[in-house]
Amino acid sequence: MATARFIHRGDAIDYTPIGDVSAGDVIQQEDLVGVSKLDIKAGTLGSLHVCGVFDFPKNTGAGEDILFGVQLYWDDVNGVAIKVQAADEKPLGKASAPAGEDDETVRVRLSQ
Repeated sequence: MATARFIHRGDAIDYTPIGDVSAGDVIQQEDLVGVSKLDIKAGTLGSLHVCGVFDFPKNTGAGEDILFGVQLYWDDVNGVAIKVQAADEKPLGKASAPAGEDDETVRVRLSQ
């Protein structure tokens, strides 16, 4: 019978970047989106938050409002949270507060 061994809660995961990363940078690795906890130098072990609540940048303008509880996706090309998944956007989490059309950020509860 196969067994699993507990390692840790999984709120954060190890991450070694190939380039310098600043605290708060959003990092996409395949289908996983995380947020850098601290500055991490290239080639140095650090960690990414993969759960929690964060304010992410979003687009502004007509139709860019976001309702509470809406599933959001990470647009890695433009560096914003969006509400409609297109080609390469990865699931980010759900809006934990509404954001108006003119708001530059949206509060998101990460859920991978």
